[in-house]
Amino acid sequence: MISIGTRQHGATRRRPIDVRGDRYYKGEWMESGEDPVLSPTIFLIEQPPNATLVPHFHRQNQFQLFIDGGGMLGKHAVETVTVHYAGAYTGYGPLVADGRGIKYFTIRPVCEAGMMPLDEARDKMIRGPKRHESVGPVRVLDEAGRLAAACDLGKQGEHFLLAVSDEGLGVGEVCLGLGQSMSMQRHAQSQGEFVVVLAGRLQFGERELVQWESLFVSADEPFPDLRGAEGGAQCVILHCPPKEKVYFPPTV
Repeated sequence: MISIGTRQHGATRRRPIDVRGDRYYKGEWMESGEDPVLSPTIFLIEQPPNATLVPHFHRQNQFQLFIDGGGMLGKHAVETVTVHYAGAYTGYGPLVADGRGIKYFTIRPVCEAGMMPLDEARDKMIRGPKRHESVGPVRVLDEAGRLAAACDLGKQGEHFLLAVSDEGLGVGEVCLGLGQSMSMQRHAQSQGEFVVVLAGRLQFGERELVQWESLFVSADEPFPDLRGAEGGAQCVILHCPPKEKVYFPPTV
């Protein structure tokens, strides 16, 4: 499976949502159905200034990519660009926006609707491994910076911001010059990889992906030929571990 997330799709699917009395906006950038095993999804959340998202958890593994504004996630400051990972049934938060508000992508290999607030749904928490990670801030590079980094990193391929674990979780960065092909290390335990363009343009077949656009490549799919377009490209790679087996419902 290869799925694409685009700015245009996000704009057409942007809508206001009410979160405990605060007006947020949500835009679906990548949609791939609702398959319970693999249905990659990306949506952009625009959290208003000074709003608080209460501590909560989700039933699927997820990454968050913080791209604008700022605030606090728990006791830690969130800056642009920060990558946060929370495994299934791992509580985190609160997420408090500062006076600028905060924008972030939620990125999951499996579609899920809604959140589970700890103050309301603690009885739905399942015992099992808990994991969260945070890396960044990752500096978004201008054209000169992208091309200079491509010269330094191009020979090495992917530069790991979070080394891939035995479970298949990792975060990497790749910078490409014009026509330079992406080289990355795939890991047997990962469900697949999200590639998100942080800056510049990424060539994928006949189309170009621009800033914040993305694609997902499942583990059973050959990795496509991705190249830097004019001006180069800076991308973040999110290696997706499968959900822990203890969190799947028992079979009859």
